[in-house]
Amino acid sequence: MSATDLVLQFVYPTNPNADFRTVNIHQKIEGSDTPLELYKFHHPNTGVNTGVTSFQRKNMDTQLWENAGQIEWSSNASGAVYFGVERISIRELRKAKKPSSKSRRFKVNSSEYKWKIAENGADLICVSDNLTNRGKTIALWTQETLVLRVAERAEGFLDRVVVTCVLNLWFKRLNLW
Repeated sequence: MSATDLVLQFVYPTNPNADFRTVNIHQKIEGSDTPLELYKFHHPNTGVNTGVTSFQRKNMDTQLWENAGQIEWSSNASGAVYFGVERISIRELRKAKKPSSKSRRFKVNSSEYKWKIAENGADLICVSDNLTNRGKTIALWTQETLVLRVAERAEGFLDRVVVTCVLNLWFKRLNLW
């Protein structure tokens, strides 16, 4: 990871009853004490395991929040993600190569990436699984600081990286890796 990475701070609600899928994500800017709001994920606390997690992205040009998509949960562990009008099952965004696999794969266009649990058991690493860039880190989640660092080369599919990170954190929390 390098100095040009996007540094995203996850800010969870202080309400102990809030759903873990509700989180605000701020971009930390080097040399500034004021982070920029970038994403808002909201999942209503209904007491049932279904529902919709909406996510919005702030348009930096207009400073307005725009709907980026939603996650429709059919249970705690299944459902579909909408990136705008594109629908992808959660299973496709967390695909295991084989049953014993410890990584979870997702595709962006024809490129494949995989999230894996770091050696410390708490952090997550997302690497490219393409022939030309195999093993290159594109994102790193640090549990201790609640920070997601995203490589500059992944900015074009930042929504996918952030959403798959949120999904994997949810499944890890439920011990359903």
